[in-house]
Amino acid sequence: MPPRSPKKTLLAARKRPMQLRSARLVADILEAAARVLARQGARHFTTVRVAEEAGVSIGSLYQYFPSKEALLFRLQTDEWQDTWGVLEEILSDQRLAPLDRLNKAVLVFFRSEQQEAALRTALDDAGALFRDAPEAHQLQRVIQRRMLSFFEEALPGVPAESVAFTSEVVLTAMTAVAEKVTARGLGRRAVDAWAKANADMYRAYVEAVASAAIPNEREPTRKRGVRPSLA
Repeated sequence: MPPRSPKKTLLAARKRPMQLRSARLVADILEAAARVLARQGARHFTTVRVAEEAGVSIGSLYQYFPSKEALLFRLQTDEWQDTWGVLEEILSDQRLAPLDRLNKAVLVFFRSEQQEAALRTALDDAGALFRDAPEAHQLQRVIQRRMLSFFEEALPGVPAESVAFTSEVVLTAMTAVAEKVTARGLGRRAVDAWAKANADMYRAYVEAVASAAIPNEREPTRKRGVRPSLA
């Protein structure tokens, strides 16, 4: 028999709360979901437990979230959007030089990852449920566009391909290192030290990219086929 097609996971909310009362209901459900996830982990996370924690009927929960995957994905996207909303404000702050903004954004990002470490660990256990979903990829593209927009400002005159690569390198390195570091349960001082060290590396890298795009005016132009005089 041919293998069965995998069941499609429903991640999108069934409907949006239109009234204050329904908005409060959704907020209560999400707060309860975060508590259940942090306390019991992804393996024991169920919509029934969340409904009980929130003090609502399972039918009321299903009006807005069709599955536990939809609840988990909403928790994850809320975390991403909150974090990147703050970072976007920092990266677009015209009062600071671009690389000073980058330094500040890296520090804030590492601290945010530390604060969300427990929830992220639980979400990572369940991440396979939605990591490859179209909604997840769409959110990642939004984050990549935000970062690219900053580097387009920070690297004027640099070829677009190089700017895009620089943005991808910094984003990939920042998210990977911050996740690894904060998963170790380090304190604020240690996390800040890691953030500063990484911010310094990213700054040096971006400065090198910018310098490589500027012609060296001190070096005389040599004519093709003519060797420089050794006299």
